[in-house]
Amino acid sequence: MRKVIVSEFVSLDGVAENPAWTFQFGSEEQEKYKFAELFACDALLLGRVTYQGFAAAFSGQTGPDADIMNSQRKYVVSTTLQKADWNNSTLIKGNIAEEIAKLKQQPGKDIAISGAGTLVRSLMQLDLVDEYSLLVYPVVLGSGMRLFEEGTKATLKLLDAKPLSSGVVYLSYEAERKQ
Repeated sequence: MRKVIVSEFVSLDGVAENPAWTFQFGSEEQEKYKFAELFACDALLLGRVTYQGFAAAFSGQTGPDADIMNSQRKYVVSTTLQKADWNNSTLIKGNIAEEIAKLKQQPGKDIAISGAGTLVRSLMQLDLVDEYSLLVYPVVLGSGMRLFEEGTKATLKLLDAKPLSSGVVYLSYEAERKQ
């Protein structure tokens, strides 16, 4: 069965919103992890805001990042979008839990979610997230949308941890299933 993997940039205080603050810590090491994630998955699961941002940034572009993003299958969860025109995109408007459960049963590689927000928190509440792949940055932002909002409870099992030379720490966790 395919896994749903949340892939996020997170500050030390848990902020995952508008990650422009990550640019000062960019490195080849970090790119290696992000490319490995993309190649381990054959589909992206995106909310409307992330989908629109990615489509604006990558459609019509070429290069390693753009080529991967443009060719990958994309599932867009939105109740407000009328269509998803970016290459290989499918709009999910119905029962999210049912649709994601169906995607997980299909043959293929894992499914990655990028971008914080409503979709990630909804999938967490529905117990549909299997793993968290986090790049934690050595910065405290003080405010912003957090990956885990107040009241969220989860038990996670550490799969991998690696400090990068930039001070960023790569962490991978498996979500323990609710009983």
